Amino acid sequence: MPDPTELLLVVNRSAGTAEDDAVDAAVDGLRAGADVAVAATGDAAELDEVLREHADRRVVVLGGDGSVHAVVAALDRLGRLDPDDPIGIIARGTGNDLARALGLPLDPSDGAAAVLAGLPRRLDLVRDDAGGIVVNAVHAGVGAEAAAEAVRLKGRLGAAAYPLGAALAGAGAGGWALRVEVDGRVVATEEWTADGAVPILMLGICNGPTIGGGTALAPGARPDDGELDVVVSTATGPVARVAYGAALASGRHLDRPDVLVVRGREVRLTGGPVAVDADGELDEVAVGRTWRVHPGAWSVLAPAAGRD
Repeated sequence: MPDPTELLLVVNRSAGTAEDDAVDAAVDGLRAGADVAVAATGDAAELDEVLREHADRRVVVLGGDGSVHAVVAALDRLGRLDPDDPIGIIARGTGNDLARALGLPLDPSDGAAAVLAGLPRRLDLVRDDAGGIVVNAVHAGVGAEAAAEAVRLKGRLGAAAYPLGAALAGAGAGGWALRVEVDGRVVATEEWTADGAVPILMLGICNGPTIGGGTALAPGARPDDGELDVVVSTATGPVARVAYGAALASGRHLDRPDVLVVRGREVRLTGGPVAVDADGELDEVAVGRTWRVHPGAWSVLAPAAGRD
């Protein structure tokens, strides 16, 4: 088991944080209580190599949800994802939705102090049948299209890219014919047939409550309760799309009759092709995919106040 006073700070070079003041602040903060090695990586191969080279150090991630996703996936590939060996997270990204859910500071100096003082908190991990993992949330449809627009815009607009990306994507989305099953049962309302695909604007499979830097897609979701919150919107008409977007932004979308929330441990999506976004990683489901939650599969150093 790595020595908790020997840390490896991993920085995603391609995310643009490798040479800014946040790295210096995080390193200075961590070195107040630990020996710190710093590694900037640009792809999965480099990340795997760094983690192998520093296998005797506890891993700390400086970055957003995408960076945490990449490190957790790499540790999983290397057989080193162990709930008894917690990971530190110092938030530094546009979204930071997992950090928000865990009550972690968004300032790098405060984040470093929280890592040093944090206690292990076991979290659920979501795995899909294509070999992928999810730490916070995966969503399909207009949400993923919005994320793609936000990626294009966030270099100039920062966090403001998310709502603008959503508006641009929502204006052109007409829905996707998809079938959603939760724990083997088709998700349906009175208007839906029990065995057929329906036009869906957005599907959210949520381990954590927010996406896109604080948008509460599934406000009741908890990353350590052993279940997924599944949000399905069928607001595919032009007026309904706009109304859904406004309701989502204000946190009132769950009150709409064209939005359904169910909870379960396994979600099966069939139909497509449809864009998907897993922790900010964009992909496409061509025919179908299944996601399943694995309770307590990894852990994070989190404030004691964030533990139940």
